[in-house]
Amino acid sequence: MSIMNNALSGALASQLALSASSQNIANLQTKGYTRQAALLTAAAPNAGANQAGNGVRVTSLLRFSDNYKTQQLWRTNSELGARSQTQPYLTQLEQVMGDDESNLSSGVDQFFASLNAVAGVDPTSTPLRQQVVTTGNLLAQRFNSLNSVFNAQLQSVRQQASAVLDSANASIASIASLNAQIANANATGSNASSLIDARDQAIDSLAGQMALEVSDQPDGTRNVSLQSGQSLVLGDVAGKLRVSGSAEQVFSLDFAGTNFQFDPTRAGGQLGGLASYVENTLKPMQQGVADIAKQIADKVNNQLAQGYAMDGSKGKPMFVFNNDGGSDLLSMTAGYQTADLAFSGDGTPGDTGNLQKLVGIKSQSISVNTLGTVLISDADTQLVGKLAVESQQNKASLNTAQSMRDQANADWQATSGVNQDEEAVNLVEYQNMYQANMKVMSVANALFDATLAMMA
Repeated sequence: MSIMNNALSGALASQLALSASSQNIANLQTKGYTRQAALLTAAAPNAGANQAGNGVRVTSLLRFSDNYKTQQLWRTNSELGARSQTQPYLTQLEQVMGDDESNLSSGVDQFFASLNAVAGVDPTSTPLRQQVVTTGNLLAQRFNSLNSVFNAQLQSVRQQASAVLDSANASIASIASLNAQIANANATGSNASSLIDARDQAIDSLAGQMALEVSDQPDGTRNVSLQSGQSLVLGDVAGKLRVSGSAEQVFSLDFAGTNFQFDPTRAGGQLGGLASYVENTLKPMQQGVADIAKQIADKVNNQLAQGYAMDGSKGKPMFVFNNDGGSDLLSMTAGYQTADLAFSGDGTPGDTGNLQKLVGIKSQSISVNTLGTVLISDADTQLVGKLAVESQQNKASLNTAQSMRDQANADWQATSGVNQDEEAVNLVEYQNMYQANMKVMSVANALFDATLAMMA
């Protein structure tokens, strides 16, 4: 009887729809899960004008996914990754360089203040001369401490970049493997929704580490490449990212037997954020501090060379500048004594001719990387100010990136996320559908029994 077949098809369809809703509810808190639903289609009737139809059938299990929203989710994660990785380094550097107890400006002020003190009292005073040597040594220590912070950050960024690449390679391999499984599931007619969810999660994780271009293929696979064009995944073929070198890191990509070098500052994501911080902030800032140290040392040493020490001999250098990549950027000349300070301009011990010129160095100009020509007294303040501006700009960009990521996630949830209230309604509707079809089957069975009784 067609009525029995119709009711049976309806009962089976409602069972499958209930199963989809129960799966959705079970994964209510599962990150990255995409909700599903049964697509019901009326079965066409057989030939004849008096045929109502052959019930209902489940055409497929729908996966509620919007490719644009998914792509937007990945793009926002890339921007968030770049800004979030940079800010801790900017904040640390801003705090160190802006600290009143250890910044360069205070060290420079103290050094020239000690020279002023000698000029205003007695240029032959050993305690006052000792204060000049002491503040000079403290100034060198401040340069060295700050340079150590630069080197420590550089080492930390390089280690973090290597860790990002290791994590990215794991995601790349996972995407390629899932591509193969998804293509096989699609070919055999199996439900690949859970595999697709896992792949999208892997792509999202990778997008946080570097900006990506993702394209869908007819067999259900997704190809993934860097935004600069180099392929990371083609079907089930995975590339491998590498980094070499210690002093200067070189980044490359091995894919299908070919090696490509790429610029990490253009990679986007965490890797791009770290590389851009090193090239655009950390190294220029370190070079700026080195410029200040070198030119102060040169100016003081050159001026001392024009004066006379306590014994009437020509002055010798007070500072030694060393920019070989180590932490000791500036140091005092070995064995330098208070009597070596060449304050006299004519060889007379009490003369202050050369001392006055040493005091005047503070108001002279120097050339500093990223700043141009500035006064010695203003150089560090301007460097710190420039750093503060960059930090504030990155904070603003980080807040914007977080807002965009939150909005993208909300948009994705609106389409693909599980809504508990909606699923509760679906459960009631499909339960009613199942009970109604069972009632139809009961009626059909009664009609069948009545027909048999009439024929007996």
